Amino acid sequence: MNPADVIVKPIVTEKSTGLAEQRKYAFEVRVGAPKLEIARAVETMFHVEVDSVNVMNVRGKPRRYGRSQGHRPNWRKAVVTLGEGHSIEIVPGA
Repeated sequence: MNPADVIVKPIVTEKSTGLAEQRKYAFEVRVGAPKLEIARAVETMFHVEVDSVNVMNVRGKPRRYGRSQGHRPNWRKAVVTLGEGHSIEIVPGA
């Protein structure tokens, strides 16, 4: 599968930026993507070695617009730990 179909976008928050010091990077990934597929996608896209992948399914928050109710879509987050000596520059210049 194409790596761009697996990784939706990087998650850039204060917490995820702090994890980068421990060689851990957070990504939003396709719902249902297995850990092995996520690891291969990160290795292909960023030319790094992946040590481990932790995933979590995040439930969409309920939302209202006037009388109509709904919820944001559910999504999947992956925290990827890189091998020793590897890093990813997600935000250039940061």
